[in-house]
Amino acid sequence: MRIGFPGYETPDVSSACKFKINSEVVAISFTVWTLVIGLLLITMALAGTSLKRLPVSSSMVYLLVGYALGAAGWGLMEPDSRDVSVILERVTEIALLISLFSVGMKLGLPLSSPHWRLPLRLAFLSMALTVGLITVVGVFLLDLPLGVAVLLGGILAPTDPVLASDVQVEEPHDCDRLRFSLSGEGGLNDGAAFPFVMLGLGLLGTRELGTGGWRWLTIDVFWALAAGVAIGSLLGAMIGRLVVYLRTRYQKAVGLDEFLALGLVALAFSVAQLAHASAFLSVFAAGLALQRVRERSRFQAAPDEGPAGLQDKEAHLAVATHPNLARAYLMQAVSGFNEQIERIAELIIILAGGAMLPFVSLDRWTLAFLVLLFFVLRPLSVWLGLLGASVSGDQRLLIAWFGIRGIGSIYYLMFALNNGLSGAMADQTMSITLLAVAASIVMHGVSVTPLMDLYARRQARKGQRGGSGNRRQEPR
Repeated sequence: MRIGFPGYETPDVSSACKFKINSEVVAISFTVWTLVIGLLLITMALAGTSLKRLPVSSSMVYLLVGYALGAAGWGLMEPDSRDVSVILERVTEIALLISLFSVGMKLGLPLSSPHWRLPLRLAFLSMALTVGLITVVGVFLLDLPLGVAVLLGGILAPTDPVLASDVQVEEPHDCDRLRFSLSGEGGLNDGAAFPFVMLGLGLLGTRELGTGGWRWLTIDVFWALAAGVAIGSLLGAMIGRLVVYLRTRYQKAVGLDEFLALGLVALAFSVAQLAHASAFLSVFAAGLALQRVRERSRFQAAPDEGPAGLQDKEAHLAVATHPNLARAYLMQAVSGFNEQIERIAELIIILAGGAMLPFVSLDRWTLAFLVLLFFVLRPLSVWLGLLGASVSGDQRLLIAWFGIRGIGSIYYLMFALNNGLSGAMADQTMSITLLAVAASIVMHGVSVTPLMDLYARRQARKGQRGGSGNRRQEPR
């Protein structure tokens, strides 16, 4: 028997029972997820130092655990991308925003520095070349429609700012060309890739491109990129100056630096979204502008101990409000908080990615595409994009190799699934993307420690020869 208001039927008993069963399944899944995440967080906290000395990255551990818990292993977690695409899009978006903000805060060289030429060329010229090359290979090798091939290029072209932390700059004064270039590229090209994703969706008929592509070119390309940078730069500079001014002049606005970081990220993101600008570039520019804020110089002796040696609230306040230390204190507090949020998001996303791997299919054409992507397309686009650039052979090779694919590609995949990509093309795009991310995590995770150690030793030897006058030191 069914009862209800006119035009509305209440579910029958069988539907109610089905809802109850589904609720129990959801509760069990949530419990499993929290159990796994809790164990992994504790394990990584205890073994993280030892892991850094091995050719194994934390992402490799998360990927392996996720795969083992998925359908190919114990079957405790079986997330289908179609069922979790919305939540994964949001989680990956948050992870990217936090990471882009953190990368911006690490790049301390002024915009007039010639070091910026390399990341700009990589993030725009080399990335556009990568999209074009992937499109060609997708059409002629994988037999993809043009729109899907362009979309796949937009998904896989950007390098990842989250998983590439081992090859990024570690502090604002790091001017090593390799680290600075990879950091700047990772910070810029997630925003620069968005127009290509929109172009692919437009060619598939799910987005409006305008007659002759005018809307895409004016709104999604020129306006989105320029307005995103302008909005983030303005907000970062304004809020940074305001906080430093209040702290050094009135000893106000001290504490809750985590709120400041999240608030600035949220503000830059939301204003850019409302203005139809690039939110990723806006957040990156906000972090960059915040890092460039300088205190007003006033004569005052600095405390004997920095933030690491503080023991009480008064000492914290003295450093946080000191005219010459307020900015450094703010950067340290915000960066530490961002790094923790970024690592937690990395764990959740890569764990889910590993659990989804049993749903993908690997054939010889997909394998051939992945080989081309890592060993031909990325190196070729870097070589063409850096023609004539002042960069050593070692740096050029490592930049070409460390085109790490990760959370950014997963975000754009989920965005495409939630914005019209469906059917067999969605399955193929998902398979290629997840396999590319997994391959990147394994290959780059194994090679990053030995290659970066070798690079550091070679740079040290070059520095010694340059210092002794036997040979002109190469630009770092």
